[in-house]
Amino acid sequence: MTESVRRRPRRSVRDWVVDSLVFVIAVFVGILLFEDGSKDPVGEGLLAVDLVFGSLLCLALWFRRRWPVQLALLSGVIGTFSDMAGGAGMILIVTVAIHCRLRTTLLIFVVNAVSAAVYMQVRHEPEIEAFVVAAAAIYIALMAWGLYIRSRRQLLQTLRDRADRAEVVAKLQAEQAQLRAREEIAREMHDVLGHRLSLLSVHAGALAYRPDASTEEIAGAAEVIRASAHQALQDLREVIGVLRAPVGELPQPTFADLPVLVEGSREAGLPVDLVMDAPGSLPEHVGRTAYRIVQEGLTNALKHAPGEPVKISVTGAPSNGLFVEMRNPAPNRRRGDGKGLLGLSERAALVDGRLEHGRTPEGEFRLFAWLPWPA
Repeated sequence: MTESVRRRPRRSVRDWVVDSLVFVIAVFVGILLFEDGSKDPVGEGLLAVDLVFGSLLCLALWFRRRWPVQLALLSGVIGTFSDMAGGAGMILIVTVAIHCRLRTTLLIFVVNAVSAAVYMQVRHEPEIEAFVVAAAAIYIALMAWGLYIRSRRQLLQTLRDRADRAEVVAKLQAEQAQLRAREEIAREMHDVLGHRLSLLSVHAGALAYRPDASTEEIAGAAEVIRASAHQALQDLREVIGVLRAPVGELPQPTFADLPVLVEGSREAGLPVDLVMDAPGSLPEHVGRTAYRIVQEGLTNALKHAPGEPVKISVTGAPSNGLFVEMRNPAPNRRRGDGKGLLGLSERAALVDGRLEHGRTPEGEFRLFAWLPWPA
């Protein structure tokens, strides 16, 4: 892991405001407790140590997000004799409850409870029972507050992740739907234009091989050629109008865009392990087909098994072909009409490749494709 990855994000304006407010509250509460505790019959030396260490703990609150547990343990030690550290200790309990697991939070609670017991012996607290009940109630309330904030943040983060995942799924589905629609239009227009052009070829050939044709026959053939050419031109304009990309649309994806596609799925919460080992110059149509296969596989994984790990292997070499394999835990009940996989089979067949899919004995869903790669 590099240093840039380990580096923590800088404080935002909100963080500075919250940390400043927390510091002021800790100092204010600490001063109140210190003034009340100075009335007890303790030595001047203990009061001085109380003030110094309590103030240092308040200053350490600026680093509470980085070392919450360490500072909370330090607070438990200082809290055995310091009133000035009382406010900072309460804030650190809340901080641990927000940022750490429940087991760690309970550990800090026990440490503070022991610290309170030692404090009663050091400061000769007269009303021991009342002090224990009050301290326990305050610690429990602070811990519950912190746990509530933690659960609320986790809920909000889960909702954000779901929204991001839904957005990525919708985008991938829209791209796949657009691709399938364009393929259907292209196949239909191929048949239509093929028929029109076949008529042109037949009648033009008749004119070329029958120089003795009558004027009426030549005029009739020319009219058929003109009408067929006009209709073919109209059909071509229609298909171009449908398939023309809107302004600002990115170019068609290539094989080099695979890592970007995978990274987008990772940001949506899908753990993807990508292995690419395909050195050499891959034909453009084969690379685009491999991209679409991985895209459809990720769409199905996000749709049918969200959050489950996906393993992708793209390997190959010239003359051996390109091998694309995807594996992810298969859901107990698969939904969908399977048209996406059918479209992938057709796309693989268009480049003289093959595609396989289904459950494995290990209970995974496997999508495998072999695509030709000329030497």
